[in-house]
Amino acid sequence: MHYLLSIAGLIIVLLLAWLASNDKKKIKYRPIIVMIAVQVILGLLIIKTSIGEFLIKGFADGFKHLLDYANEGTNFVFGGIANEGAHTFFLFVLMPIVFMSALIGILQHYKILPFIIKYIGLVLSKINGMGKLESYNAVAAAIVGQNEVFISVKNQLGLLPKHRLYTLCASAMSTVSMSIVGSYMTMLEPKYVVAALILNLFGGFIVSSIINPYEVKPEEDIIEVQENEKQTFFEMLGEYLMDGFKVAIVVGVMLVGFVGIIALINGIFSGIFGISFQGILGYVFAPIAFVMGVPWHEAVSAGSIMATKLVSNEFVAMLDFVKIQEGLSGRTTAIVSVFLISFANFGSIGTIVGAVKGLNEKQGNIVARFGLKLLYGATLVSVLSAIVIGIIF
Repeated sequence: MHYLLSIAGLIIVLLLAWLASNDKKKIKYRPIIVMIAVQVILGLLIIKTSIGEFLIKGFADGFKHLLDYANEGTNFVFGGIANEGAHTFFLFVLMPIVFMSALIGILQHYKILPFIIKYIGLVLSKINGMGKLESYNAVAAAIVGQNEVFISVKNQLGLLPKHRLYTLCASAMSTVSMSIVGSYMTMLEPKYVVAALILNLFGGFIVSSIINPYEVKPEEDIIEVQENEKQTFFEMLGEYLMDGFKVAIVVGVMLVGFVGIIALINGIFSGIFGISFQGILGYVFAPIAFVMGVPWHEAVSAGSIMATKLVSNEFVAMLDFVKIQEGLSGRTTAIVSVFLISFANFGSIGTIVGAVKGLNEKQGNIVARFGLKLLYGATLVSVLSAIVIGIIF
C-alpha cells in the first residue's frame, strides 16, 4: 500500500513542478525519467545493500574522526565551559564547522576540490541534459556552500540570462554545504544524510528541468571557474578558519532567535487556542507528510517538523526532531531525516539574494524577484528526495 502512496506522491510532485513551469513545451521528459531511475537505484544502493552499508560506514567513520579532531581544538579553547560529559550544541555541533571549513580550504588551495567538482559536473551534464555550468554549480554548491559557489563563477554571473540564473540559485538552495554535514550527523543517522546529499543533487536537476526548461547553445556552455587571488598557505588557512567561525556564529545567533521566537509563538497559541503554533502547522502539513509516505498516525508530528524547517531552518527543525525521534517509526524517521537535509527555507532566499547581489547588483535584483519560486522548487526537491526514500525503505 505504501508503495502506491509513494508513487502517487511522486506523480503529485512532478505535477506541481509542471504547473509552475515557465515553458511546458520545452520540457525534456527522457532525462527526467532517467534521473528518477538513477535516484531510486542510488537510494537502494545506499540504504539496502551491503556495499552501501560499507560505504556509509566508511563515510560516517571518516566524519567521526574529523569531528574528533575538531573537538580537540574545541576542548583546548572551551574545555572548562561545558560540564563533564555534557553535550553543548554550540561547542560540539557548531564549532566543528570551523575545522571543516579549514579542511575544505586546504583542498581548494591544492586544486583537489576544483578538479573533482569540474569533472563530476561534466559527467552529470551527460545524464541530466543540462549545461556544463549548471552541473558544475550543483556539485560545487554541495561541497563549498550556497554562498561560496557564486564566487567561483562570478566572471560569468553578469552574463547569465534569467533562466540559467534561476537554475544556479535553485541548486544552491536545494543542497547543503559539506562543511556542516558533520554537524548534521551528530543529530541524524549518517546514511540518511548521505542519501539526501545524493538524491537532492539529482532532484534539483529534475525539478529545475520541469520548472525552468531551456536549451543551452554549445558556445554558451563554458565553465570559467574564478581563480582566487594567489595566497600563501597560511593566509588561505586563516581566511577559511574565520569564514567557518562566521558561519558557526551566524547559525548560532539564528538558532537563539528562531528557537526563542518559536517558543514565544507556541506559548501565545497554547494560551489562546490550547494548541501550539507548531501543532497547528503539523495539521496543515500532515497531508504532505502522508503523501511522502509517512503513516497517517505520525503525519501530524512529521508535518510539524517539516513546517518548522521551512519557516526557520534545518537546524531548528533537527533539534525538535531529535526530541520526538524515538517515538516515530523507522520509515517516518528516514523520510523526515532526508527532507530536512537542504537549505530550502525562507531565510535562504535572503542569503542567496545577498550573495549574488554582493557580486552583481543587477543579477541580485533579478534573483530577488523569483525568490519565492526558488523556495517552491527547492521544497519540491526535498519532498521528492523524501518520497524516493519512502519508496525504497
